Formats: sequence, C-alpha cells, structure tokens
Amino acid sequence: MGLRTPLYSEHERLGARLVPFGGWDMPLHYGSQIEEHHAVRRTAGLFDVSHMRPVDISGPGAQAFLRHLLANDVARLKTPGKALYSCMLNSSGGVVDDLIVYARAPERFRIVVNAGTADKDIAWMREQGAGFEAAIQPRHDLAMIAVQGPEARRRAAPWLPDNLRDSAMTLAPFFATEADDWFVGRTGYTGEDGFEIMLPADRAAALWRSLVDAGVQPCGLGARDTLRLEAGMNLYGQDMDETVGPLESGLAWTLAGEPAERDFIGRDALLRLRDAPERRDFVGLLLTGRGILRGHQKVLRDGEEIGEITSGGFSPTLERSIALARVAPGLDGICEVEIRGKPVSARVVKPPFVRHGQPCITLEDA
Repeated sequence: MGLRTPLYSEHERLGARLVPFGGWDMPLHYGSQIEEHHAVRRTAGLFDVSHMRPVDISGPGAQAFLRHLLANDVARLKTPGKALYSCMLNSSGGVVDDLIVYARAPERFRIVVNAGTADKDIAWMREQGAGFEAAIQPRHDLAMIAVQGPEARRRAAPWLPDNLRDSAMTLAPFFATEADDWFVGRTGYTGEDGFEIMLPADRAAALWRSLVDAGVQPCGLGARDTLRLEAGMNLYGQDMDETVGPLESGLAWTLAGEPAERDFIGRDALLRLRDAPERRDFVGLLLTGRGILRGHQKVLRDGEEIGEITSGGFSPTLERSIALARVAPGLDGICEVEIRGKPVSARVVKPPFVRHGQPCITLEDA
C-alpha cells in the first residue's frame, strides 16, 4: 500500500481507479480519461496534487541560497507573489528536479517539488544549503488542489476564503496570493488557465466536495499526462533526469546565464555543452502514419537511429498521436519512428501542440 493524500477517501467515494504513482496511491481516472481531458480543455477539471511537496525557504540567506541552487534566477522575482519555473541541477548539469518557486517576501520563498523526488530533493537542498542562512521547511501540513480549464477560476472563486477571493481573481499568470495558510497560484500543468491551491490538509476534502458539487470534473493522472503532453510540458523521469540537462530537454529558456558571476550548481557543465556539436535537440513529433507514439521508441532518419521518444501518446484534442523526442542535431521535416519493428512516418513540429484549447500546429498530411 502506498502513501495516501488527504483526499484519498474522496477518490474512493467517486469510484476512482487508484494506481501507484511516485510512492502514492493516486487516481488514474474516474471512469473516462478522455472525458476528463476534454472537461479541462472545454470547461474545468479538478486534480488532487497533494502528493507534491511544498517547501518553504526562509531567512537572511534565502535568496542567495536559491540563486546558487537553481538554474533560473530568483533575483528576477521583484514582486511578492511572482513565480518562476526552474530546474535544480547537479554538478554535471543533469536535472535533480524541476520545480516552481514563488517569492513571498524578500527573505521568504516557497518551492513545489515533484512527488517521487521530494525526499531526494529535500536532502539535496539541505546538503547544498550548508553555509547559507536559510531554513528549509517541508510543509507536510498542506494539501494541494489544481483547478484547470477556461472556466476554472470562475468556478473556484466562490469557494476561496473571503479575504483571498478578490486578490485571487485579479492575479496575473504566474503570480500567487496568500492569506491564513491558504496559498493560491495562477499556475498549472495543463496548458489551460486556472489555480493551484495549497491549503491546510484538514480543509482539503471540504473544498474538493464543494468543487465537485459545483460541476467541476474530477480528473486523474491519465488526463493530467495527456494534457501536459499536448501543452509540451516535460515530465521528470521521462523527458529529463539526473543524466540529462535542460539544454537537451527543451528547457534552455529556463536558464539564467546573466549575471555571469552567479555561480549556480551545474553552470560549468552547461557552458561546456552549450556549443558542443554533439548536443542533442528536443523536438515534437506528429505521427502521419498509423499507430501510437510511446516512450523509448526509436526515431529514424533514412533508416538510421538518431534518437528516441521520451514522452508519447494519443492527443484527444488533435485526435492524432504526438510525442516529445530527443534526437541528433538538425532533424527537420519528415522522419520515421519504429513502431512494433516497422518504420512509420512522422513530422517534426515545434511544441506546444495545444494551448488554451486550440491547436498550435497544423494537422495537414496527418
């Protein structure tokens, strides 16, 4: 039996199919993964993300510590509530984890790390934090609920605390607001608008039931994966890990190279790889032949293997098979993917595939 979130009994009550994920028992779906996916794209969906771990970093050295720990630069967070996405790297430039960090005050930050890596991440932070005046506090007392979709904020707002509702509804994207241990960020992992809500664990079930009763569709891990894939968002452990860095995972945009004197972990390794001729590209693929794209399938050019798919599957929005892949430099146009021992035609595209319910790529010849 795995770990259980504060919403486990709600998932049982709703008849979810529960599966192990990152050491937790989590809902895969509540009957139809496809319906859950479409609910997020068209109206609003509800996710239990309480398996993820908020961690508070505070103290006079909190900013200096995070500027050393993370490849993106928290000095960019000039306004309380502002958030940024970053990779946390090891010395060889591999990704220990990817995360979101929120500025709360000049000496207070909150980061949210992935479920399966949380314990490893916190141990790494504590090891790297030696010498900095910064306290590291995992928030085991909090639950997390994500409400995503074009109607998500409107449907969630009535159930937020009175002293948080107005500020939450006026948030710009990638900002957060908080009051009385409730923390609401206009962030997400679906390519749609919405909130990620952190709140006391003993209040989570009441909020969940209110949202379900208000017509928000509960969604499981299956829909979460197809939504993030359509949005071109990486999944840790598939698209990057401790052996693969952001330059080969489509995440170069998360690196803050300036100022040059900021000595973040992994910087030297990234500089060595940046101009290396063997540096691989990270691309999107749209299958034009028959089949389904899956992780670890070989990508071919003129019959020669030049890379592999890292994440793949069927896109309910596009009704096509799509994938993310790490390949040799310069792949463009048409390639092939080996499916069940046979080469099948695919087109190289630039992710994302879908944002805000609309295709971002053309579907001609697919």
